Amino acid sequence: MKKQLIDLKNWLKENQGDVAFINDPANVAYLTGYESDPHERVLALLVFPDADPFLFTPALEMDDARNGAWEYDVFGYLDNENPWEIIAEKVKAAVPTVSNWAVEKEFLTLARFEALQNEFPTATFKQDLTSFMQRLKLIKTPTEIKTMIEAGKWADFAFDIGFNAIKEGVMEQEIVAEIEYQLKKKGIMQMSFSTIVLAGDNAASPHGNPGQRKIQKDELVLFDLGVVYDGYTSDATRTVAYGEPSQKAQEIYAIVLKAHQAALDAVKPGITAGELDTIARDIITDAGYGPYFNHRLGHGLGSSVHEFPSIMAGNPLVIEEGMCFSIEPGIYVPGVAGVRIEDCLYVTKDGCEVFTHTPKEYTVIG
Repeated sequence: MKKQLIDLKNWLKENQGDVAFINDPANVAYLTGYESDPHERVLALLVFPDADPFLFTPALEMDDARNGAWEYDVFGYLDNENPWEIIAEKVKAAVPTVSNWAVEKEFLTLARFEALQNEFPTATFKQDLTSFMQRLKLIKTPTEIKTMIEAGKWADFAFDIGFNAIKEGVMEQEIVAEIEYQLKKKGIMQMSFSTIVLAGDNAASPHGNPGQRKIQKDELVLFDLGVVYDGYTSDATRTVAYGEPSQKAQEIYAIVLKAHQAALDAVKPGITAGELDTIARDIITDAGYGPYFNHRLGHGLGSSVHEFPSIMAGNPLVIEEGMCFSIEPGIYVPGVAGVRIEDCLYVTKDGCEVFTHTPKEYTVIG
C-alpha cells in the first residue's frame, strides 16, 4: 500500500473518522495512480481506518482502473443507475458502523453532499480532508521532482515552438495552435491549462484569452504555458520582444525581471512565503508600478498545476526542502503592455532549482 494511503488511514484513526470520501480527480490520481476526467459522472476513492479502500468509477472506466496501478477493489455504475446507492452498499459492506465522514469541503458540491447525506442520514460530515491533503502533497519525493523536471523540459520545447511562430500578422490563437500541435506530434497530449499567448496591450490582462489579435512589429508577446507529463505538471511564463517595443515596455520588463530574480535568489528553507512575495513586490512598488502587480507571487504545483501553498503577502508558511512552487511577478499596464516572468522550482537544502531553462534576459525575436 502506498505510504500516502497509509498516512490517510492513520489520520482517520487519529481523528475517529469512519471513512474518507475523496472525489477530486487530482487527489484520486495522487492516491491511486488512476487518472481520469469523469466529467459529470462520479469518480471517488473511499478509504477506511482498518478495511481495504476501494475505487468507484463510471462503468465505462472500470476496466481501465483495474488494469492500472490500483491493487484493491474497483466498483462502478451504469449511467441509468444511482451511484450513491451503490456507494452506500459497498461502504456498509466494508465497515459495520459509518457515523463520521471525512470529505473535501473545498471540492465536494452541495448536490453530492446531499446525496451522501441521504444515504447516511444519521452520519456527520464535519471532518475536512482539505488541509490534510494539502500537507500530504506539499513535500515532493525525488521521483515526483524527476517527473516535473521532464515536464519542464517540454515547456521549454513549447516556448521554442512559440517563439519561432512569431511573425507579423499571425494571430495569437494560431501560435497557440502551432505549439499544441507540435507537442502532440511528440506525444505530449495534455496541457497543464489553456495555453496563453497575448500580444502588446492584450497582455495587460494577466489571464487574457488568445484570440484573433494579430502580432504587430515593435511589441511584447507573452507566453504562459505548461504540459502534463506522466501525471505531473509544468507551468512557466516568458515575455519576448518582437522588434523594438516602446521604452516604457522595456522599462517594465527590466523591473519584472529584477523582481523575479530577487525572489528566486531568496528561496531557501526557513524563509516564509510572505517574505518571498514582499521581496518581489517591494521592487515593483518602489519602481512606481505597485498597483499594476495585481496577483500573488506564486502557487504550488505538482500533480495539479495550482496546488497549496500560495506564495502571497502575509502567508507565514515556512518554506521547506522539497516544496515546489512558482515565482511569477508581473506588471500589467492597460493600453501599454503586460509582462510576466515565471519559473516553477523545487526547494533544495540551501536554495532552489528551476524546472524551466528558457532564457529570461530581454530577448528580441525578429
